Amino acid sequence: MKTFPIILFLFFSLNLFAKDYTVQSPNGNTKVTVSVTDGIKWSSIYAGTSIFTNNEISVVLSDKVLGAVPKVVSAKESSNATVETTVVGIKSKQIKNEYNELNLKFKGDYSVVFRVFNEGIAYRFETRMKNQITVVDEKADLNFAGSFSALFPEEESFISHNERSYLDEPVAGIGSGRFCSLPALVKASNNIKIGITEADLYDYPCLFLEGTGKNSFVSKFPKAVLEAVPSKNGADRDQNIVKEADYIALTEGTRNFPWRVFMLSKNDAKLIENQMVYLLSRPGSIGNTAWIKPGQVAWDWWNDNNIHGVDFKSGLNTDTYKYYIDFAADYGLEYIILDEGWSVTTTNLLKPNNELNLEELVSYAKSKNVGVVLWLLWGPLDREMETILDQFKAWGVKGIKVDFMQRCDQYMVNFYERAARECAKRELLIDYHGAFKPSGMLRAYPNIVNHEGLKGMENNKWSKLITPAHDVTLPFTRMLAGPMDFTPGAMLNAQEKDYSISWSNPMSQGTRCHQVAMYVVYEAPLQMLSDNPSNLRKEDETVKFISKIPTVWDETIGLDGKVGEYIAVARKKDNKWYIGAMTNWDERELEIDLSFLGEGTYQLEIMQDGVNANKSAHDYKKLSVEKSSGSKLKIQMAKGGGWAAICTKK
Repeated sequence: MKTFPIILFLFFSLNLFAKDYTVQSPNGNTKVTVSVTDGIKWSSIYAGTSIFTNNEISVVLSDKVLGAVPKVVSAKESSNATVETTVVGIKSKQIKNEYNELNLKFKGDYSVVFRVFNEGIAYRFETRMKNQITVVDEKADLNFAGSFSALFPEEESFISHNERSYLDEPVAGIGSGRFCSLPALVKASNNIKIGITEADLYDYPCLFLEGTGKNSFVSKFPKAVLEAVPSKNGADRDQNIVKEADYIALTEGTRNFPWRVFMLSKNDAKLIENQMVYLLSRPGSIGNTAWIKPGQVAWDWWNDNNIHGVDFKSGLNTDTYKYYIDFAADYGLEYIILDEGWSVTTTNLLKPNNELNLEELVSYAKSKNVGVVLWLLWGPLDREMETILDQFKAWGVKGIKVDFMQRCDQYMVNFYERAARECAKRELLIDYHGAFKPSGMLRAYPNIVNHEGLKGMENNKWSKLITPAHDVTLPFTRMLAGPMDFTPGAMLNAQEKDYSISWSNPMSQGTRCHQVAMYVVYEAPLQMLSDNPSNLRKEDETVKFISKIPTVWDETIGLDGKVGEYIAVARKKDNKWYIGAMTNWDERELEIDLSFLGEGTYQLEIMQDGVNANKSAHDYKKLSVEKSSGSKLKIQMAKGGGWAAICTKK
């Protein structure tokens, strides 16, 4: 009984100094409340629905905790309404950057900044300390205001390519010890979706989310790696981490931490338009960007160099790659890739294999206005970066595809930036394969033209996991973070009952037009045509249509969609509009309002599922119709189907 007055005194003392700070989105639809008591917590309401409640945040340093017994020095509110112009238009050439900001400055040389957009919420810590700091942990916990569910890309380890299937489960059913990479998508009440990811990630590990068995997630980070050794199997690319630090980052004391990003929408299709990751990331570090040329790529690895109908033996040799170059030139593709096997070994990247004359190939490609991109492992590049990139530049190649990073710790994040920076110095593009998701670095380094970090079509060579349902989940999940190297372009298409696994003759699940639509729906400044040129040449009409589709855009509109079921997107480039639609295993009819086209009459060049596509997935029909901007358009899709159109004003 004697402790009661003391407890009561402490309760009133804490509440005496407690204060709530609020900030709303420009349209007033989203409200964030930050409560400063014995810690820092935030809650939010979106569209009249409570989303988060009392999310506790802090940064644990080796000598103190930022957010423990916090004392506010100042609270500053500000607004922004500008337009950002992109170097590479992943979604659009220009982006409206409108938000309201709350900057809470605390005693102890740190701040917490909240930005509330019409499209979502973001916050981060900022520090102003003289010396280096050791970050032991960061608390970025999420408490949901209801019994929500999540599309949860569960990981088994921090050693991962981040290529996961999205498990659809109640948040409360995801127990402690189960964790996921980002982006994740939470399905809240009233059809509200919450896309969770991060932005402006530099000199810091990636954020993961761990379940609690309740309606909440807690943050999780890989430790800083002190020693890693090659594994017994796959020694040229796989590692075992044998020594970790007791901290997650050793970094500068004056810095901005990564943004924690929460995209919000009641309309699934409008998630496609969200550009918060780009807007929240630091601007360009490259001066001249005129040399950065996105485009389409003829790719060798997926099809196992399995060309046919030629008078030479196909393989990793000069004649085969000249065939790829000829194909790329004939269809106006900008690049070819030489994937694994072009070098004498995977660790010796300074010498091509004995069957391949690389300098002759590069010269031949240049004469055909085709660029060459080289695949390589990250380990050799990490050890001899300047030497290797200097040689690639001397050979005249246009970019690299770097693979098998498989880690998300501070060192690896720094490797991404170092590689992008060194490539930019030599005017080389870079595509991260075997990678974590984009986290905003491509704004500073627009020569980063793609990321993998998803379960893409390469899995068709060994699994049945890449279904139409998976395909129409990705735009609402992984693509929220940025472009994705899914590698579409299969010409052997099958309905579910006819699908079979093949390494050298891989096929896709779903229809031909499902594949074609990916070139509009999926964002990828460097976009692959994955099938072999022999198959592609046989499908001349399809390939000619695909080759007309840009890989960067002036404008993007999410027309219609539902996570895991279907998607319809319109994108504009110059004076043409492009429409792509895809469905899961359900046949579907959509009606599209064409008012976005603008005034006038348009000729629509259409690729649609054929009348027999439910039986023969490769069946399609190409047609041309005339439509006015105020008209409606009905789209019919078969099981696993798709639809695509190129709209030209008359």
